[in-house]
Amino acid sequence: MSDTINLSGEVSDKRANGWINGLIGVLIFSGSLPATRVAVMEFDPVFLTVARATIAGLLGLALLLLFREKRPTRGQIIPLSVVAFGVVVGFPLLTAMALQYVTSAHSIVFLGLLPLATAVFGVLRGGERPRLAFWVFSILGSLLVVGFAVSRGLTASPKGDVLMLLAIVACGLGYAEGARLSKVLGGWQVISWALVLSLPTMAALTLYNLPASFRGISVPAWISLAYVSLFSMLIGFVFWYHGLAQGGIAAVGQLQLLQPFFGLALAATLLHESVSIGMLGVTVAVIFCVAGARKFSK
Repeated sequence: MSDTINLSGEVSDKRANGWINGLIGVLIFSGSLPATRVAVMEFDPVFLTVARATIAGLLGLALLLLFREKRPTRGQIIPLSVVAFGVVVGFPLLTAMALQYVTSAHSIVFLGLLPLATAVFGVLRGGERPRLAFWVFSILGSLLVVGFAVSRGLTASPKGDVLMLLAIVACGLGYAEGARLSKVLGGWQVISWALVLSLPTMAALTLYNLPASFRGISVPAWISLAYVSLFSMLIGFVFWYHGLAQGGIAAVGQLQLLQPFFGLALAATLLHESVSIGMLGVTVAVIFCVAGARKFSK
């Protein structure tokens, strides 16, 4: 009996730690789109994407060498490549391109779709089977976000909105695949190896897309580049993948519904972008969906 109680307690503690790590990851990621918005105003989006991946890749390589981590097995290379495609290249590039057409406040609203995308890929790639009520809450939160976007008029910038939707799909796939690998390799090891795999290509593209001059680049733009390189591409994933692996991809993934709230606050505070009552209303509504989805995730 005592063994059963201890086992139950360990599982409960593991899930609780998963939610804590996941929340830290979400807080870090919340600054990504506002920072990208600042950086893309002065850096070419392609250069920004490959430069941030190169910087993070060099840091990841240094960590792997420092701690003398074993190389991934042959069977782990393809999954790591999927992670690299989704979160190292796909999401950063697509969002950087989208932010040329939409504000960061508008793009952040689309992040409400990310928990659903992550959960779907968690089922397809991670073998998770959340209860029906979980999907009701998850879909409800996503519909609230999509409904708000439609009410604002998707035709205002169809290119930006399509790019954001593609970014969400790529990111959800990368999150789920990375979380599955984290159970074997570890959280920081997964993102580090994914960055290292893409490093030769990203470094070459960085040199190819190098601007003729960096004169005129403002301090906020450089700070934003540093943030998306260090925190968005590396540190955030250390907590995020660890949290997904501990608490479950579909369950902890619902914490992403909080990301629009934090992101909108940053956009209003740092970028002085207008945040309407409708935006806040949708954000608050989808936050309430987290509790319901969490309760029925197992």
